[in-house]
Amino acid sequence: MFRAAAALAIAAAALTGCAPEKQLSISDAWVRLAAVEGRPAAAYFTIHGGPQDATLVSVRTDMAVRTELHESKATQGGMTMDAVDQVPVPALQQVQFAPGGKHAMLFNVNSAVKPGGSLTFIFTFADATRIQQNARVIAAGDPAPAGK
Repeated sequence: MFRAAAALAIAAAALTGCAPEKQLSISDAWVRLAAVEGRPAAAYFTIHGGPQDATLVSVRTDMAVRTELHESKATQGGMTMDAVDQVPVPALQQVQFAPGGKHAMLFNVNSAVKPGGSLTFIFTFADATRIQQNARVIAAGDPAPAGK
């Protein structure tokens, strides 16, 4: 009995080394359209860091003329929003792009984009890694998708 348990423990320990390595990925992507036509929309998502540090340098969609990375911050006088050139993603950590914080601004969104639809984004990292991810589109006044 002891030998069987010991063999099982050794096999389990050996298999833990076979677990797939976590990869850089994107999840929970969604877009809130602007309340006023012609104003920018905002995209939110979560980046899951892979085994090495990464740096997000751009987010693009064919359905907007321009996309910029931004970060909102609370100040003593209210809120500020600044464009950022890149966003570090530490290895095996999550970086949230959420209302009131980091987000991607979408300028001149194609009029064909409607609530209930989706947009396809390409996320580009400093090492030339590219990740394609779809994002659900919601109207300006709608609550964030569940779990986001």
